[in-house]
Amino acid sequence: MTQIKICGLMREQDTQVVNEVHPDFAGFVFAKSRRQISLATALKFRQLLDPSIPTAGVFVNEPLENMLNIYRSGAIQIVQLHGHESEETVKALKEAGATVFQVFKPNAKITPTAADYVMLDSGNGSGITLDWTRVPKAPHPFILAGGLTPDNVTTAINTVHPDVIDVSSGVETNGQKDPDKIRAIVATTHAN
Repeated sequence: MTQIKICGLMREQDTQVVNEVHPDFAGFVFAKSRRQISLATALKFRQLLDPSIPTAGVFVNEPLENMLNIYRSGAIQIVQLHGHESEETVKALKEAGATVFQVFKPNAKITPTAADYVMLDSGNGSGITLDWTRVPKAPHPFILAGGLTPDNVTTAINTVHPDVIDVSSGVETNGQKDPDKIRAIVATTHAN
């Protein structure tokens, strides 16, 4: 079964549908973005979410101490690195107990990393779909992101065979999470 992460939760009702469909991970965006939330909001959402659903925090070139403070607050269990963070940062986060998702962009060389998962993403919730036939074989548990929707996720899984898919814009309507799209993509992903 392929796992799935629903990223970019912005409203309390987003936590309700996530609890209903029980994806494998949920994500909060701390980086500058239209989906960015505060630590206080993330802590509130963490309280609303089923405790068995791990939460990831999305960061771009954030100082290590800030990421550690958010991790230690209990809002997240996973640190997702979308910037140019060093291997020293990855190792420091892991030493603190965090799970680390290291993100690579299309056409970037996937370099060896101490991160727990490697993610290939077309661009920070942009909705741009990757050319799945050109996705390199990753040496780690592998996460595929970028332009995934309920309509194309089966093709993506069958082409790339990721361990996890990560979706944000592909389950939105008019810039907000759409419960029906979330239900559809979680059911489809877990069936593959």
